[in-house]
Amino acid sequence: MSDKMPKNYKEAVEYIEDLPRFTKKHSLEHTQVFLKRLGNPGFDRKVIHVAGTNGKGSVCAYLQAVLAAEEKRTGFFTSPHLVKMNERIQLDRNPVDDKTFFRVFLKVLKTVREMEKDGYGHPSYFEFLFGMGMTVFADSDAEYIILETGLGGRLDATNALKSPFLTVITSISLDHTEILGDTVEQIAYEKAGIIKENVPVFFDGNCREAAGVIRRIASERGAPCREITNHAYEIQEAGRNCIAFSRKNAYDKDITWRVPICGLYQVMNAELALEALEYVFQGCEISQKKWAEAIASVRWEGRMELAAPHLTVDGAHNPGAIEAFVKSATMLSTDGGELPVIVFSAVSDKKYEKMAEDLCKGITAKAYIVTEIDDRRKVPAEELGQVFRKYTTAPVHVRRRVNEAVETAYEIRDGGEIYCIGSLYLAGAVKKYLAGGNGKC
Repeated sequence: MSDKMPKNYKEAVEYIEDLPRFTKKHSLEHTQVFLKRLGNPGFDRKVIHVAGTNGKGSVCAYLQAVLAAEEKRTGFFTSPHLVKMNERIQLDRNPVDDKTFFRVFLKVLKTVREMEKDGYGHPSYFEFLFGMGMTVFADSDAEYIILETGLGGRLDATNALKSPFLTVITSISLDHTEILGDTVEQIAYEKAGIIKENVPVFFDGNCREAAGVIRRIASERGAPCREITNHAYEIQEAGRNCIAFSRKNAYDKDITWRVPICGLYQVMNAELALEALEYVFQGCEISQKKWAEAIASVRWEGRMELAAPHLTVDGAHNPGAIEAFVKSATMLSTDGGELPVIVFSAVSDKKYEKMAEDLCKGITAKAYIVTEIDDRRKVPAEELGQVFRKYTTAPVHVRRRVNEAVETAYEIRDGGEIYCIGSLYLAGAVKKYLAGGNGKC
């Protein structure tokens, strides 16, 4: 890469976006050296490490909200971003500002260039941003740091921290099979790699195969283990704007909880976060009303989000997430209502044909519109069109540009809802277009 030092925020973002062309993922040992040279930022804080196939970001959002309600300052490292790179590094539920982003970028880049002189490879895109995030959190007075794994868990850069306060594992299903393994058990093993000696782990136990692996690894490492399933709650009411539920324990039996996101799976995500938070605040007086208000306040972009009138974006990007989307969309449909229009795009390293098949089998749609995202891994719209035509007799429209796909959806919806799914990148592109952005949409 060029030795030229970026001069402003825009050039810093361009530098980071260019990294995939010049470097690749490194070992945990490399990341540990990187963090050590940065001064092991954030190692003195209470780290909550979250892994899983689906629901990681939502669980983190619920954790953030309740910690904020308890007046605890939090840092949050997440991926991917929907619109702006700053979204990956948050303080108190807010992305860092451009000035802070650039200041920390320069500090981290200086360390990286010293590493390169000593023969170490340049950190990857994700590793570089992780180093930036930890530096931001260390420079703040954040008491808690919430880390969302990027890919897997065992070998993920975020797993370079050896002593988290607690770990959380969300639902597990098939995704990134070319890297993590082609069975649920193999993937669960990779996710369970975040479990540490004597550190409590809270996990979604609804998948029997995954739960068995997690329990075994927790036992081997002496990690206190709390398994949560859908028997821990009961859904009372589900609608377009929220889902009301009760928790099945004596302490909470008279409290109605609400998640303001219409995906049915969000109740499990909220319950998982609440169980973990009860451990965080054990021995303290807890206001269930305050916690319920915090959970109800969560806004998590790109997850069954009503982004415009009659248009919902959802980042469902693997077969497990598509299954959850189908359940939620079916729940929201009404007898005699107009059929929905589905806008779909995907990246090439996902099981997009399986996703298309499950969509077509699970939902009767008025039409499907396939499009492309602005990413080197995009699946060409024409190819997606051919895939969908294998599984549906409904019209399949090919629109390469996202703005054209959205415009077509509104033209043909005829009273039905529009769902934009298949990739968080698509969710971001749609939101950018709706907001009047002039990016490559």
